[in-house]
Amino acid sequence: MMRRLQLWRAQRQLRDPAFAFLFAPAPSDEWVCIDCETTSLNPKQAEILSIAAVVIRGNTILKSTSRQWLVKPSGEIDPKTIPIHGLRRQDVAAGLPLREALAQLLYFIGSRPIVGYYLEFDLAVINRQLKPWLGIQLPNLSIEVSGMYYNKKVSAYRPEVDLSLRTILAELELPELPRHDPMNDAITAAMIFLKLKHGVFIPRS
Repeated sequence: MMRRLQLWRAQRQLRDPAFAFLFAPAPSDEWVCIDCETTSLNPKQAEILSIAAVVIRGNTILKSTSRQWLVKPSGEIDPKTIPIHGLRRQDVAAGLPLREALAQLLYFIGSRPIVGYYLEFDLAVINRQLKPWLGIQLPNLSIEVSGMYYNKKVSAYRPEVDLSLRTILAELELPELPRHDPMNDAITAAMIFLKLKHGVFIPRS
């Protein structure tokens, strides 16, 4: 009931009816994993440099239909972040304007639930850009894979859980792809999601 009310309010606040599809019923058994690389690690200031998105349908990651966008920021890139994501100003100079990249991302996501690892940061950065433009934040359901893992792992006898990506992948016996590439990170989140949702996972003591 609460979510229906939130969606109703958001739909009334939407400034551009071209994006009303975000409020359509979500496709059955489909999700979208996303990951962003940004100019800084502060979600209140960070601008998007690159976004990747990949669809999950059933128990399949549809890598062949995945998308990735380079975005040209308006501000400077924090030098401390360049060793993390490897993107310098010249690397994104030919990137899309932010609004064009976000529009393409929204059309790709549609009304599907959004999946990610530490998704809160990415959504905070995206929503900060969407709100002045469309009047809304993303209305899609969001699914945090570290939260899924925590719920599987935690117990009354072990309330603390290591949520580092390396630990999660090792525990789930999943491959560790090269980090801080947004497509690899989106696919990694998709693998974790599927293993926890469909796979047999017995937490180690």
